[in-house]
Amino acid sequence: MNISENKVVSLSYELRLDNEDGEIIETVNARSPLMFLYGAGNLLPAFEHNIKNMKAGDRFSFLLTSENAYGQALEEALVEIPLSTFAVDGEIDNDLLFEGNAVPMTDSEGNHLNGIVAEVKKDTVVMDFNHPLAGDDLFFSGTIVDVREATAEEMKQGHVHGSCSSSDCSGCEGGCS
Repeated sequence: MNISENKVVSLSYELRLDNEDGEIIETVNARSPLMFLYGAGNLLPAFEHNIKNMKAGDRFSFLLTSENAYGQALEEALVEIPLSTFAVDGEIDNDLLFEGNAVPMTDSEGNHLNGIVAEVKKDTVVMDFNHPLAGDDLFFSGTIVDVREATAEEMKQGHVHGSCSSSDCSGCEGGCS
């Protein structure tokens, strides 16, 4: 069966920065593959495009330039936030506020975001809300482990049941694995 819309794809891969010899960022093995619903918007569109029509056992390797991955880092994604925002019971948790630390946050509309502490100033904290891989070219290599038809429920909910590859697992029974 070939990869196409509404198919559940399982794959193993290695992600490297810049090229096939770059620093390894992530490895997913075949014993615990990434599972996702093809075409549901859970992965980078350019990634999906590169594996379209492949089948179980096929190998892949391709480069996604930053423009086709997470884009360039944007200056406007650096946001200066009052230090008081980080107070809990009137106290600032200094163990939380150090450069490079990821801090889960919620915006004014209730959306969950992760920000990276870019700088701690006297009265403010500069948070970077760019994707951590923004500005980076990404080289993927791997193998298609399995391709199957999605169930009606998986198609309706837009993610694979039992693996929850989407960033919102609130509808998953038993949470994300």
